[in-house]
Amino acid sequence: MSRFRTAIGLGLVLMALAACSRGDPRLLNLRADGQGPDEFGVLPTRPLEMPADMQQLPAPTLGGGNLADPDPEADVAAALGGNVNRAPSGGQGLVSYATRFGVAQDIRQTLAAEDLDFRSHNRGRVLERIAAVNTYHRAYREMSLDRYAELERLRAAGIWTPAAPPEGSATRN
Repeated sequence: MSRFRTAIGLGLVLMALAACSRGDPRLLNLRADGQGPDEFGVLPTRPLEMPADMQQLPAPTLGGGNLADPDPEADVAAALGGNVNRAPSGGQGLVSYATRFGVAQDIRQTLAAEDLDFRSHNRGRVLERIAAVNTYHRAYREMSLDRYAELERLRAAGIWTPAAPPEGSATRN
């Protein structure tokens, strides 16, 4: 009987120690070894095409582009029905408009500190931490947007929502 009590006591001590960990809380419980590649920094190239006349190809320049290089600004302008040639200073219009009231130089550090504080207060229950259960969605539930309520709000305000399903067909999952 005393071995049973010792095992239970040892188990409780281990659970108490696990609950007191002070490491960097990871809500998604991802265990990446390093920084890894930047998936947004990789742009696919366009397929190679043979021009009708080789004499019309521009002369190669050092650091210059080619026809297979992606041009995201032109692609976005074309997709939105705009003209990339009219974009101010190479497409910086949006950036200059968004930063018109100034930019906090330490925004990344500030957001990282605030997120770490939020995650440290929303780490999950003791058994969830011991079993490495994902608590991400429950922790951020209050910050999530109900897309159907937002769609109803926009339609009630008379805002056109062309990408949304027709009225009456949107159903909640």
